[in-house]
Amino acid sequence: MIDESVLPEQINAVDNTTDSKPGNSREWAIIAAQAAYDKKAFDIVVQEVKKQIVITDYFVIASGSSNRQVDAICDAIEEALRDKAGIKPIGREGRDEMTWVLLDYNDFVVHVFQPAYRDFYRLETIWNDAPYLDLTGYGIEQAQPRV
Repeated sequence: MIDESVLPEQINAVDNTTDSKPGNSREWAIIAAQAAYDKKAFDIVVQEVKKQIVITDYFVIASGSSNRQVDAICDAIEEALRDKAGIKPIGREGRDEMTWVLLDYNDFVVHVFQPAYRDFYRLETIWNDAPYLDLTGYGIEQAQPRV
């Protein structure tokens, strides 16, 4: 039996009064970018792709100079998002090779490349009409978008 006294908007309501964790894909993407920057990732961009593709809202793209650095960047991103937002990736790809690692958080996807692989795939140029977030206000050195 359905309780008609509960309004439809109350069914999925979340009580945010005691939880101060960020709660949207833009904020989560920025947390990922900050964690990457803290581990000395370079050429960091956050690209808003939600109007170009329907599967995700943002791409976070960063580079690391070695297998070890790519691994450390990915670990830092996962830890920061787990601690600050309470979320975990739904999928991980590339952790064996460490040349291009993908962390899929559904609403945003993180790509951490070694430079040669990033130059080869040129991921951010595929949706070159997608806007980039300005990361300078978050203490992250803004990379120049690739063309």
